[in-house]
Amino acid sequence: MRLDKLLADCGYGTRSEVKKMIRGGWVEINGVTARSGDQKVDEKSDTVTVDGNEVLYQKYVYYMLNKPQGYISATEGHDPVVLDLIAEPYKDLFPCGRLDKDTTGLLLITNDGPLAHRLLSPKHHVEKEYIVSHERPLSDADIRKMAEGITWQSESYRPAVCRKIDEHTCSLTISEGKFHEIKKIFEALGNKVTALSRIRMKNLVLDGSLAPGEYRPLTDEELQDLRQDS
Repeated sequence: MRLDKLLADCGYGTRSEVKKMIRGGWVEINGVTARSGDQKVDEKSDTVTVDGNEVLYQKYVYYMLNKPQGYISATEGHDPVVLDLIAEPYKDLFPCGRLDKDTTGLLLITNDGPLAHRLLSPKHHVEKEYIVSHERPLSDADIRKMAEGITWQSESYRPAVCRKIDEHTCSLTISEGKFHEIKKIFEALGNKVTALSRIRMKNLVLDGSLAPGEYRPLTDEELQDLRQDS
């Protein structure tokens, strides 16, 4: 890999900015001052330092975010975006999937496009579990209709697993993720969602210690579970 690409990928600046750092003598490869940005480095075996600090290269990074209300699941926009909450230097980070502006909870932030594609592909039917607050109590018939699959306003929704928590709260597990899917399902039942929070995506469960707006890297075990059969 080119030295300037490695440094740019690790958040040290644009290609032109890191080239200036290299020309200024700030960068060393295995203890020797780097000469130019096009020098080749082995990110697995070479030691690269910037101003004496070792550069730890990671091709892909993964963060679990507890998304708060008021942020949109995008990389940029007029409204606050979820990436505003991620104080990391890595390039090309994006939210894996989307949560509505008023929906909270688990959101995976990564730069791993292939994994994101597998997790979001409709053919894989990756489960997503939500805690749903709703306006009126659910009947047994409502739960049965969700389990059988619902068609509403010419749109069909796959069977969903609903578990009542109390009269106005339930856990709902879906395997699609269509636009406003849960809100539409409840509309079809003559009900209304008053609050929505995602707590699980596949085997990845929201860390209860994360306050809204906080995030942390995935553990090796969590990442392995996400990659399994995806």
